[in-house]
Amino acid sequence: MNTSETLADLVAAEDVLLFVNAAITATGQREFRSDAVGQQLSLDFLHAYVRVNYRRVYASSLALDINDHNAARIVLGLLETAGEASAEERRTEGRLIAARLALLPPQRVYRLFGEVRRAGINNRRTRAIMRDWLAARPDLGHDAVKYRGGVKTAARHIHLRCPEGAGPPAEVGAFLFRPGRLPRYEHRLLDAWRRAHYEQGAVAELPFTVAEGFAARHGMKREVFLKRAAPRMTRLERLRTHSVTQRPEIDLTAMPLTRLALYVLSLPFEQRAARRTQLTGALRTAARRAAGGHAGSWGRVHAVLDDSFSSSGSGQKRRRPLAVALAGHHLLEALAAPGVYRGLWTSGRGDALLVRPWGPTPLGMRVLDALEPGPGGAAPDRLVIVSDGWDNAPAGLAGEVLRVWRKRLDPGRRTAVVHVNPVYDADGFDVRRLAAGVPTAGIRDAEDLPALVEIARFAEGRTGAAELHAYLDRRVALFLGERETVS
Repeated sequence: MNTSETLADLVAAEDVLLFVNAAITATGQREFRSDAVGQQLSLDFLHAYVRVNYRRVYASSLALDINDHNAARIVLGLLETAGEASAEERRTEGRLIAARLALLPPQRVYRLFGEVRRAGINNRRTRAIMRDWLAARPDLGHDAVKYRGGVKTAARHIHLRCPEGAGPPAEVGAFLFRPGRLPRYEHRLLDAWRRAHYEQGAVAELPFTVAEGFAARHGMKREVFLKRAAPRMTRLERLRTHSVTQRPEIDLTAMPLTRLALYVLSLPFEQRAARRTQLTGALRTAARRAAGGHAGSWGRVHAVLDDSFSSSGSGQKRRRPLAVALAGHHLLEALAAPGVYRGLWTSGRGDALLVRPWGPTPLGMRVLDALEPGPGGAAPDRLVIVSDGWDNAPAGLAGEVLRVWRKRLDPGRRTAVVHVNPVYDADGFDVRRLAAGVPTAGIRDAEDLPALVEIARFAEGRTGAAELHAYLDRRVALFLGERETVS
């Protein structure tokens, strides 16, 4: 391979990693240092650039741990430009789209179907994908009540047959397109929706988000309504209403790790301290569950965790960067060998449960501390840095420390260093990096950290497009295999 081909491969690998980092972290919402418009424009460019130049990679990204916002955008982009793909590519893309739609929250899928209709995408393959997804829904009557506008839009776009007569299919059609025609419905939720217009007792039978509107219409007291609605609430609905009243109770041990960290950070310091045993136990339980088979396998792990003021996030992503750091702290503790984990916060705090966004970001000083030998005089096997990368006390020290460490003190790479960044930098079209030689990966949920460490190794510049494509092919095969096994 000549020099120009090698350079082209490296550029291609960098472009792919740039997009993957963006697809994991960016949601088009305001961040601490950039507004929503800048985020959206940056994402628009990246999606168009990668779809046109690396369509295979663009589709394969659906098999990675990207966020739902970008997964929906990729699906829309692939459907909108189906004419640019070969027949084989369309077949693979169709399988990837179907598998990814099955994982997306239904409200996001219905929103995507609305965008498909507005874009005028109505070819046979698109209609088949939408029809198959609707057919796989466990209860279309439930969806018709909870996501009425979305179901109606999708049914109209694909010309979904709604037969006359009795039975669930006909009832859903009548409910959506001929409301008030049937005196009653056999489907429990459809009939509860009908009765809720005049019967207060039927309100509690409805999905929580629908019942809220009827409760307000009937003038029900909030506490009474929440108590009655508790059995039908989802886990996130319970979490959202917990600040209003202590009902309903939340099972913290069942919550995902990053979501649990967000909940913990939303509590006042007094409550965190008073519930220390419960909250710490729940975080460690969630971390062990997220670590899975990797638990205890990472050897000596030292971590630098960013709790500077910028970790407060934005109004749309409130405390998200700090939550990723808190969740990452407990996950890394579970991944490390017993008794050898060391977590260092940029603020110098030693109590992870009481962290708050405060002060500058002295990453360089904390990296120096983290590279110090641990118990027994041994250097860490892994150094993990969880930060937005804005090293400013003093600026650039972390990158210089890591450069000297790698070049002079650890040229044999006995210590693996990786930087995971929860914040997308719209101006740089990537997550902000500390140093050229430090592999960096975007992260949204701390649970994805083990997989992201594997992706980050491609950012070191020692592997090219061939290795990256092989990795993507393995992830696609695993993703589609798991999906088809479940189906």
